[in-house]
Amino acid sequence: MNGSAGMEEEAETNNPREKLQRKKNAILVDGVILNGPVADSKVGEKFVEEASRIILEEVIKKAADVTEKVCEWQPPEKLKTLIDLELKETGETHQKLLQLCQDVIRFSVKTTSATSQGCCEDKRRAAAVYTALSSSEEDHPRFFNQLYAGIDYYSLAARFITEALNPSVYTYEVSPVFLLVEEAILKKMIEFIGWEEGDGIFNPGGSVSNMYAMNLARYKYCPEIKERGLSGMPRLVVFTSEECHYSVKKAASFLGIGTQNVYFIKSDARGKMIPEELEKQVQRARKEGAAPFFVSATAGTTVLGAFDPLDEIADICEKHDLWLHVDASWGGSALLSRKHCKLLQGIHRARSVAWNPHKMLMAGIQCCALLVKDNSDLLKRCYSAKASYLFQQDKFYDVSYDTGDKSIQCSRRADAFKFWMTWKALGTTGLEERVNRALALARYLVDEIKKREGFQLLLEPEYANICFWYIPPSLRNMEKGHEFWEKLHHVAPIIKERMMKKGSMMLGYQPHRDKVNFFRQVIISPQVSREDMDFLLDEIDSLGRDL
Repeated sequence: MNGSAGMEEEAETNNPREKLQRKKNAILVDGVILNGPVADSKVGEKFVEEASRIILEEVIKKAADVTEKVCEWQPPEKLKTLIDLELKETGETHQKLLQLCQDVIRFSVKTTSATSQGCCEDKRRAAAVYTALSSSEEDHPRFFNQLYAGIDYYSLAARFITEALNPSVYTYEVSPVFLLVEEAILKKMIEFIGWEEGDGIFNPGGSVSNMYAMNLARYKYCPEIKERGLSGMPRLVVFTSEECHYSVKKAASFLGIGTQNVYFIKSDARGKMIPEELEKQVQRARKEGAAPFFVSATAGTTVLGAFDPLDEIADICEKHDLWLHVDASWGGSALLSRKHCKLLQGIHRARSVAWNPHKMLMAGIQCCALLVKDNSDLLKRCYSAKASYLFQQDKFYDVSYDTGDKSIQCSRRADAFKFWMTWKALGTTGLEERVNRALALARYLVDEIKKREGFQLLLEPEYANICFWYIPPSLRNMEKGHEFWEKLHHVAPIIKERMMKKGSMMLGYQPHRDKVNFFRQVIISPQVSREDMDFLLDEIDSLGRDL
């Protein structure tokens, strides 16, 4: 582990006996020690408290002071020298992170100004806000229900800052710091995808990223559609895996392509798209006189955590001149791990990628990026409406920094800042450790499931999704025929109800294809430990043993 104040460290205990016991019971998986949480909550809480004090003094109290400047103006290139935007291998020190908070606030536009008449009331309100900020609670380490979990203290402090400043990220004049932060973080994400250059934008959700990509691909295929609309256009066809996220179908509906023109490609038993089936469906669409233009591959499917074979899919896309988009909303974070980045082999050949740092990297909902390989202002050409009251071309600064015209939104949250602050605090190495630990915990849980009576894996996972059945004692000697599977189908919902009402943990379940209801455990948070994995299996057995 790195020694900076921003890095995750092994949580210490003041009890020598407990220390010794933990050391004796240490579990090592893939080079990662899994005993106890690694996030030092005291360090994180201290940072949030001190950052909250800065927000109180520099934003909230000064909001009512009309003698304060609305902005501390600096041109883009100068501001880049005044704020350390660089994302490094190791995390910054505690004091450096607090200084960054002060710098961000100092050079951001103060949108919350008020008249001095309400000064006393504003200060009372500010004190109440500070109390709320500095006493924030941790997320529970036994929430496993979705593809997000846990708390990142640095992202949390960043959210407090943006909530207090209330920026909208469309022009440099109103959001100078946050536009530069977004530029820096997009550049770093593009680097990890493996592109030499590119473009991108943060937007509200991976579903929106997928829609952006589909519309961008359609615009590239037929630019006239922006002005002429759908009339006279050929029947456009989209291809995606039958294991894809449902947002691909929604995007086709929303964009007027039509859900019947989404060709779902068969997947293998592990949930991966079968390239040969994609080739067949592309040929079929051409024979039907349709116009294939877009393939959405998935890197980390929602249920099974499967990664499509990107290189083979890219070969087909290049052969037929199709836009390859990779929905890596869930699996994209594996790119930061030298051990696990091979899961996304070939992603550099995609033309666009969706990646959600609010999932595995815990940047806080919502934090979602669409990355685009094209660096010729394709995003802006596709989405620009040239609003003259917002994107004037005769401003006194370089208007290329007014990036809002490449968004379908007008007002836009400063979501990139949360991820930037987390990366600053942990460094690339710390983010890599976060991914490696989650997948090591997944491996530990899989091994425990195999050892325990009454637990059965659906398949060997390749990511942090562990899918398994719990078979109560009453079913363990029953022949696995129709009656067995019918009875097992009702087990997970009952256990879920019991755990929810007890409040001990939260775990998702679902049926899938021909499989009856099973549990899907997803591991993300660094607050989660090996002890939590043991508890999860013990608790399921306790809640379901009588069924």
